[in-house]
Amino acid sequence: MRKGLLETVINGLNTRTSHAQVVNELGLAIIAGEYPVGATLPGDAELAARFKVSRTVLREAMKTLAAKGLVVPRARIGTRVTPNTQWNLFDSDILTWYFAVGIDESFLLHLSEVRLAFEPHAAALAARHATEADISQMMRLAVAMGDTSHTAESLALADLRFHLSVLDASRNPFLRTVGSLIEAALVGAFKLSSPAADLGKMGEVAATHIRIVEEIDRRDEEGARRAMENVIRVGRERVVQALREEE
Repeated sequence: MRKGLLETVINGLNTRTSHAQVVNELGLAIIAGEYPVGATLPGDAELAARFKVSRTVLREAMKTLAAKGLVVPRARIGTRVTPNTQWNLFDSDILTWYFAVGIDESFLLHLSEVRLAFEPHAAALAARHATEADISQMMRLAVAMGDTSHTAESLALADLRFHLSVLDASRNPFLRTVGSLIEAALVGAFKLSSPAADLGKMGEVAATHIRIVEEIDRRDEEGARRAMENVIRVGRERVVQALREEE
């Protein structure tokens, strides 16, 4: 089973196949600007020799990069890097490469804006559709976030499990598919600032997530929406502050 973005950042990227190695190295190089927009990638013979792979493996890797929107093949011209407006930023590989290269405040703010666009609505839908089993599961996950034995890594994973459970409870399959954006935002929090370093903050984090579940349990759609907005905004402020201090 493929590792998620957060687990990949925590444990490191493990490219087990030659196809994955080619995709990963070229993807990273494109995101890093080693091959700028409009640039033509080296020819098949050069890349096949560089990666020590067959032409077949190389062609499949190029198809994968094209499917992600990073490149486009041109007859008699070669494979060109596309503008970043065409890149699929919902793709977990692309998000992984962005974090490997290094993200800035603007990137994190854009992520939070997208989260604010759909997660509060997901919480409102959960207040409408969640079953008692869903609510029990969400509450268990929210309470678990206050465990004082958490490391930064385990807290980030607990946070992710909670937010994905809300998407599941919304009963909207489209919302569940954008979970990679939540992962990306939590990767930013994990790498820059974690409440696990402060036991007091961990209690606050658990309490704000429990509030979301309480509003869902009350079937208060607006209350659930506001509670989710609060969690996202507080998390964004913590990460942006940490990023500015780091700079």
